Amino acid sequence: MVYDETLARRIRDLVMDLPGVEEKRMFGGIGFLLDGNMVCGVNKDDLILRLSPEQASAALQQPNVRVFDMTGRPMKGWVVVGSQEVSEASDLRRWVQQGFDFAATLPPK
Repeated sequence: MVYDETLARRIRDLVMDLPGVEEKRMFGGIGFLLDGNMVCGVNKDDLILRLSPEQASAALQQPNVRVFDMTGRPMKGWVVVGSQEVSEASDLRRWVQQGFDFAATLPPK
């Protein structure tokens, strides 16, 4: 499956110099992990983000944010942020930072 390589590059530019970060192909797109825990990714044209349940609930109140559900069984804390919400560098940085903040609370895998 094709994913937005430009969005992936923009995320890569934000995170790849940070310690413990790796990039992996997954769910038909690309994911960015911190110490083995998923932080964010790109699926088609959208940003996929892993957040705490509380952060995810708040995020779902934002425009163009929906539950991430590829299998009919949505995963708690995972959201999809529409591409229009990350077109500005500051917006992308803010969303990705939320994913990193949550992943940093998890034990390394």
